[in-house]
Amino acid sequence: METGLNPEDIQAVWLTLKLASVTTVLLLLIATPLAWWLSHSRKWYKGLVSAVVALPLVLPPTVLGFYLLLVMGPQGLVGELTSALNLGRLPFSFAGLVIGSVVFSLPFAVQPIQNAFEAMGPRPLEVAATLRANAWDRFVSVALPLARPGFLTATILAFAHTVGEFGVVLMLGGNIPGETRVLSVAIYSHVEAMEYGAAHLLAGGMVLFSFLVLLGLYFAGGKLGGVSK
Repeated sequence: METGLNPEDIQAVWLTLKLASVTTVLLLLIATPLAWWLSHSRKWYKGLVSAVVALPLVLPPTVLGFYLLLVMGPQGLVGELTSALNLGRLPFSFAGLVIGSVVFSLPFAVQPIQNAFEAMGPRPLEVAATLRANAWDRFVSVALPLARPGFLTATILAFAHTVGEFGVVLMLGGNIPGETRVLSVAIYSHVEAMEYGAAHLLAGGMVLFSFLVLLGLYFAGGKLGGVSK
């Protein structure tokens, strides 16, 4: 029975970290304007957008992964578009994992930032407006610094959630070493092969990582005032 980590496991660790890093950066770029709009909009369809953003919180990951697989597959809208543009197929590729991870972790990035924007209230922006700061200056110089706790929380949660996801990445990426085999899939493969020693090492590392994430969140909440999630 195998008890240590093989090169494919080390590769899975680095691929997971790469996936989480790329996903977190993209999520912050997408979540920031979306959270700003949700925190200030009075449009009638705001509730609909909020529900769509929060859908991954209640939808089983395998269901989400299944429909993403259909959409990005050869017969799907996205799949047909990527084929027409000669971009290749997204399923069972790292790019496909990134898209799935962004969709799956979107609420973990949007909600903390939205809460931070809402918590600051209109007063700081109104004061900045009286000093003749334009909308962009108010956003960059006032809103972003005041929302820093929310951004920190969103970054940590998005990264950690991507590291731990399983259903979506398995549906979209399968188990291709070096391409789509991430940590959660590697653990599943070891358990399926009854290689419990290697599974223990990887799973124990994820338990430790999860504990450090929670510790970091509580510490950041104490230092920066925290953001309700």
